[in-house]
Amino acid sequence: MTTAKTAHGKIPATVITGFLGAGKTTMIRNILENANGRRIALIINEFGDLGVDGDVLKGCGAEACSEDDIIELTNGCICCTVADDFIPTMTKLLERENRPDHIIIETSGLALPQPLIAAFNWPDIRSEVTVDGVITVVDSAAVAAGRFADDHDKVDALRVEDDNLDHESPIEELFEDQLTAADLIVLNKTDLLDSTGLAFVRNEVAARTSRKPSMIEAKNGEVSAAVLLGLGVGSESDIANRKSHHEREHQNGEEHDHDEFDSFVVELGAIAHPAGFVEKLKTVIGKHDVLRIKGFADVPGKPMRLLIQAVGARIDQYFDRAWAPGETRGTRLVVIGLHDMDETAVRAAIAAAV
Repeated sequence: MTTAKTAHGKIPATVITGFLGAGKTTMIRNILENANGRRIALIINEFGDLGVDGDVLKGCGAEACSEDDIIELTNGCICCTVADDFIPTMTKLLERENRPDHIIIETSGLALPQPLIAAFNWPDIRSEVTVDGVITVVDSAAVAAGRFADDHDKVDALRVEDDNLDHESPIEELFEDQLTAADLIVLNKTDLLDSTGLAFVRNEVAARTSRKPSMIEAKNGEVSAAVLLGLGVGSESDIANRKSHHEREHQNGEEHDHDEFDSFVVELGAIAHPAGFVEKLKTVIGKHDVLRIKGFADVPGKPMRLLIQAVGARIDQYFDRAWAPGETRGTRLVVIGLHDMDETAVRAAIAAAV
């Protein structure tokens, strides 16, 4: 198969963004398994020190993307480290003898997409790579449950009563920024909704951005690579029309700060009763307002490791791959929450859940 270079000889890059647990990694795995001969390089921007998403994708065995083609940036906020991390990574990728046909970049669920898109205008990058398109993956079930939708009438009423109240949610801002950056919005997990719920999600998502990118529906991240790759947008040339809350704050002289979020890694021993452990995790998440838990568990007597991914009270678990020869078995979980999360209490609660 011929390569997917653009008409100007540039390598196309697809940026895949979306809030925590929207299904980005699952969708990318489907792309890699159905790449139709494309050689794909994958850059993953994780939040926290444990590269879970990269480890999951390395285990998929897709010929389109070898382990050497998967690059992890575990800084948590690619928007803050474009010069230090992303640009050097792209430069090294372009210096390879066998350059990729397509580059996919999975941003952290907590990263602002806009600075990343703008980075493709850097001199060392713009002559070689273009943003084929920005795809924002949405957890439709979460939106239907109102997780990212404030009661605007109630907020307006409260503002009338007290002009000093601040009702802006950093989570809500991130959600809107990711929608504003999109060329294509994938409403994922639609199998969890009925037609009324899906209609609500469509209206809610459309109302969150003045730009009107196309929206498609998906379940389990199953979208054809032919639909996701080859959009040919050149998004970096349109960055002025995709301003984020962060950029508007900078225009007003305010500083960008990611202290709204904290993450830490919990390391445990073997989990003898995984079903009970997962149920207890739901209690921990609800009590301490944990946004996300993701990682692996060691289950005694099982040759494979148990993948655990939690978004709110919804937890997915499955055995993803066998423990490698010589690999140290253990349970390692990344916990992500707001800055005021009580780390000591959460650590203790998770340890008590074993």
